[in-house]
Amino acid sequence: MAPFVEYKKGDGKHGEHQHIRRIILNRPDARNAVNAEVAQQMEAALDAFENDDDAWVAVLCARGPVFCAGADLKAISDSRGGTIFTEKGGFAGFVRYPRRKPVVAAVEGPCFAGGLELALACDFIVASSAASFGLPEVKRSLVAAAGGLFRLPSRIPTNEAMMMVLTGDPIDARRAYQLGLVQRLTPPGAAEAEALDAARRIALNAPVAVALSRQVARTPGEGPSEAQGWEASEEAWARVSSSADHAEGPRAFVEKRAPRWKGWESVEERERLVPLPSTSRL
Repeated sequence: MAPFVEYKKGDGKHGEHQHIRRIILNRPDARNAVNAEVAQQMEAALDAFENDDDAWVAVLCARGPVFCAGADLKAISDSRGGTIFTEKGGFAGFVRYPRRKPVVAAVEGPCFAGGLELALACDFIVASSAASFGLPEVKRSLVAAAGGLFRLPSRIPTNEAMMMVLTGDPIDARRAYQLGLVQRLTPPGAAEAEALDAARRIALNAPVAVALSRQVARTPGEGPSEAQGWEASEEAWARVSSSADHAEGPRAFVEKRAPRWKGWESVEERERLVPLPSTSRL
């Protein structure tokens, strides 16, 4: 039996890429709904991604016509809803996972409920015009408790988020793009390729600087004060300045060549990246 979550090196159709990984939801017959196996396998995939110093960026995508319909309602109705959470990653083993590295969502088709919360937990979203987005939980006397209720208003205007949350009605991909929920809009079937192109551009950069920049960029929306953002920025600068890649970037520019990034030189250096001062667990 094929795994419900696949973890693959490289960028698929476009050949191997040393620093890119794909995390693929593979439960198309169930609209990629999250059950216990999906949650456990997703957390295992993120563990593999985070612990591989050669993996710098990942794309989260899905097989089939639906990105993800959210939680497996059968598991919830059978009073087994708790099995779709993991200790480290929360819902689907993903939404609260303490990642250091960027993940790009590639969305084709419906992306509803916990599916949207998976996408919101990524760093940005690429979607095809066939995609749609919604938090329909209120229609089933549920709440979007996996991050959607506070992450959606941080991505789009609050009143637009409130309309989605309170009505439970979805929006199409074009509207999501207009609101800023989606960063790149593609023709149907092209979201993964576009997301992988973005991943390749990320992978050209110094991985330590990317990881630290990501953390600081997320701080203002999660913390209560500007002072926290400055503190985190100063700490990130101190850490990236001490990395081997800090000198490599300017040197490669002067020598007019592509930089040869080393990334984290030790497990201890990698572990020091999280958490930055005053940042919350995402």
